[in-house]
Amino acid sequence: MSTETTSTKLCPTCGTRLSEGATRCLVCGAVLGSTDKPASASKPVQGSRMPEITLSLPAAIALLALFLTIGAVLVYIALRTAVQTKPELIIPISPTVTVTITPTPTTTGTPLPPTPTDTPQPTSTPQTYLVKQNDTCIGIALAFEVSVNSIVLMNNLPATCDTLYVGQPLLIPQPTPTPLPPPSATANPATQTAEACERVEYTVQDGDTLGRISATYNVPMEAIREWNGLASDVVFVGTTIVVPLCERPATPGPTPTATTPPPYAAPNLLLPADGTSFTLADETVTIQWASVGALRENERYMVTVEDLTEGKGRKLVDYVTDTRYIIPDDFRINDATPHVYRWWIVPVRQIGTDDSGKAIYEAAGAPSAARVFVWSGATPARTPTP
Repeated sequence: MSTETTSTKLCPTCGTRLSEGATRCLVCGAVLGSTDKPASASKPVQGSRMPEITLSLPAAIALLALFLTIGAVLVYIALRTAVQTKPELIIPISPTVTVTITPTPTTTGTPLPPTPTDTPQPTSTPQTYLVKQNDTCIGIALAFEVSVNSIVLMNNLPATCDTLYVGQPLLIPQPTPTPLPPPSATANPATQTAEACERVEYTVQDGDTLGRISATYNVPMEAIREWNGLASDVVFVGTTIVVPLCERPATPGPTPTATTPPPYAAPNLLLPADGTSFTLADETVTIQWASVGALRENERYMVTVEDLTEGKGRKLVDYVTDTRYIIPDDFRINDATPHVYRWWIVPVRQIGTDDSGKAIYEAAGAPSAARVFVWSGATPARTPTP
């Protein structure tokens, strides 16, 4: 078996292996020189490459930040130098105009206000009126809603106001508006009094005077002037005035007599039981009874205790508001003879005082039944202990 060897050569530019007879490199296109085999083998020639630099991510970020900082500093220096050399290059910054959009009000269904009338509005200065044919003070006052007296006083006219002539200028005062009180659920005392007052309206007749009207209705003239706002006692024919009947003086009458309350029932006695005996061993003797009801300020219970054994009118009388009573020690006996005491209770009411200032009472109810108890001053005998 024979082995056939193929001769090859290398491209001197890129080092590609080519056939022996090739005249141009198929890879880099270099023209090959002589086809003669070089005398000595040379090292393959490789193309040049760019150097490779490997950086980590933090180093790359730091390097980028450094470049940006340097660039910003250079731009700042350039701008500052240009401004200092040529100030006209500075462009003034005009303020920004903010456009405010005003919302257009929406027309709602609000009803139109009522048409104003010709009602004269009150002013601080009076207005002038020229008297016309057949004008009277009363008619002018009613037309301008003022009182006749205000026209008379402002124009220095006589009280009868009967000197008017056609074309006469009159000063008409404007009515003073009265401020309304704030609304409240309960009317104030003045309003309540005015609403509760009984009154009548009276039209002044020919020949009437304020004194005659006052005497007719028995109402003081001052009250009629106050209720009608009159500046004087002059009244005019045809004028309607209010007569407050509630201002009449009180009619004197007999002094009312206090109603006497009904009499109380007889008290029911509780303790001690009828015939109970007491000795020196009992420190106190207390009597007790049931209440007849709530006593008034001038009412009391009269307690009566009398010594029946003594027989010389020895009696104890006292007035209390409580339903129990302790017999005073000085009313007891000090001898060994037993004494019988009788006691009872009567509701009483004070009706006055005597010359010495002591209260005077009268019976306010039926007396209770009488009970007795026995009190002995002797020492009770002791039972010997066996």
